[in-house]
Amino acid sequence: MITHHFSDGLYAKETVFPAGVAILKHTHEFSHLSILAKGKVAVMKGEVVEIVEAPACIEIKAGVTHGVKALTDCVWFCIHATDEKDASKVDDVLMGV
Repeated sequence: MITHHFSDGLYAKETVFPAGVAILKHTHEFSHLSILAKGKVAVMKGEVVEIVEAPACIEIKAGVTHGVKALTDCVWFCIHATDEKDASKVDDVLMGV
C-alpha cells in the first residue's frame, strides 16, 4: 500500500509492505532520505547490503543504485525535495522519466 504525503517543497512516499517483498533497485540524480518506521529490511546501496531495523533514517546518495527487501512486515518512507504535488506525476519527476 502506498500513501503520498506532500508539503511545501517536500514529498514523502509511504510504503507498507509484507515480509519478502522488495522495492526494485533504482537510481536518483539527487540524494534523499529514507525512514524505516516499522520492521526490518535489507537495504541495498550499490554493492553493499545492510540489515536495518526500525526506527532508522538512511541517507541514499545521488547516483547510487538502491533497493529494499522486507525481512519482516515494514513501513518505509522515501523523503524527497520536490515541488511536484500530483501523485500521478511525482514518480516520473523523481525517476527522471
